[in-house]
Amino acid sequence: MKEAIATKNAPAAIGPYSQAIKTESLIYCSGQLPIDPATGKMPEGVKEQTRQSLANVKAILAEEGLDINSVVKTTVLLADMSLFAEMNEVYGETFSQPFPARSAFAVKALPMGALVEIEVIATRG
Repeated sequence: MKEAIATKNAPAAIGPYSQAIKTESLIYCSGQLPIDPATGKMPEGVKEQTRQSLANVKAILAEEGLDINSVVKTTVLLADMSLFAEMNEVYGETFSQPFPARSAFAVKALPMGALVEIEVIATRG
């Protein structure tokens, strides 16, 4: 069984996908662009964009009564690998040990010219 999760505290899905899907034990959160849901705008710079993407993740998890410590896997998409160190600094301030497993990739482009997009898998257990 799967069920969609939606919150107004994170950017709405702009296509045929859900903000997140929950199963009995896992939450699969779609990639979160650094869009402020209140303004529809993105902050400048990869550090602030990373903070906003993670704030959006937190808002989706909070809809299910979870927090960032429930994340077991992340995927970070970057506009350029030269942004990795700055993203990683904010990422390291957000997560604590044991850190989630992570993949990080540079991609040709992200929607809306974003510098970062972050997706997560979280567990209820």
